[in-house]
Amino acid sequence: MDTPLRKDQDVPLRGIRANIVQSIRAFRVQDLQDAATALGHHFLYANLAHAQTKQDVLDMIGQQFKLPAHVGKNFDALYDSMTDPVHKSGPQPGFIAVLEHIPANVKCDKEAREQLLDIFRDTSDYKKKQKIPFRCFY
Repeated sequence: MDTPLRKDQDVPLRGIRANIVQSIRAFRVQDLQDAATALGHHFLYANLAHAQTKQDVLDMIGQQFKLPAHVGKNFDALYDSMTDPVHKSGPQPGFIAVLEHIPANVKCDKEAREQLLDIFRDTSDYKKKQKIPFRCFY
């Protein structure tokens, strides 16, 4: 007889802080999605493999996270969208976000990549103050 899955056990996030932005490393996207389901958290996923520019990255995150259209305008709009409470979004018990294949090229350089990750770090800090787990893997 199988023991039912409890929210605090048997998930790949055991030992990972509730509010963190870190390299995806040994995690598989499907495992992270399964963990979000087991924890009752929202799963946000953006595959940025075809992004060439900072603008492409913003557009793709906005589309794939299903954020308001203005998010694709700039990093400030992305931060606002990630931290502003949305009245129709329903309960927010926690989030697991995955940014897969962030580009590293001339049009989306290391500085733009760090700015993007800083937005998610700031979002994690903001959610921590609200006692909402927010983990981002890239």
